[in-house]
Amino acid sequence: MKLPHYELIAEKTLKVYEFTSEGPKGQIPKLIKFSETALKGYYNLAFGDKDLKTGEIDDNVVSNNGDSEQVLATVVSAVYMFTETYSYAWVYATGSTKSRTRLYRMGVTKYIDEIKNDFYIFGQLEGEWEEFQKDKEYNAFVVRRK
Repeated sequence: MKLPHYELIAEKTLKVYEFTSEGPKGQIPKLIKFSETALKGYYNLAFGDKDLKTGEIDDNVVSNNGDSEQVLATVVSAVYMFTETYSYAWVYATGSTKSRTRLYRMGVTKYIDEIKNDFYIFGQLEGEWEEFQKDKEYNAFVVRRK
């Protein structure tokens, strides 16, 4: 997908990415991490503001920097970069809150045709996985490169 996004700085493993959100509230450092789960080949996507004291992700803070679409496009860009190297990986994502999950679902819905060109995508509903469909309130998502 070709959407405006921020420049990513990736660690050598391509499992951790940093970028800076720019908007009315200034420059806000962000982190994206792909962590292997207990299920082999499944990675959790974590994303949020970078805590400058700990260097870790704070996924509870609300930045409201006026660039949410560009930030989400940057996360998508990281998923593309990660799955270029880890093509076998399933990437699991959900929001830290119900409203964030809804925001992510709306972004997926908006670009679902482009996403399906490159990825298999499933949504979780009441503990069950199904191929992603528009207008369903999924609790989580999982994607893998085609």
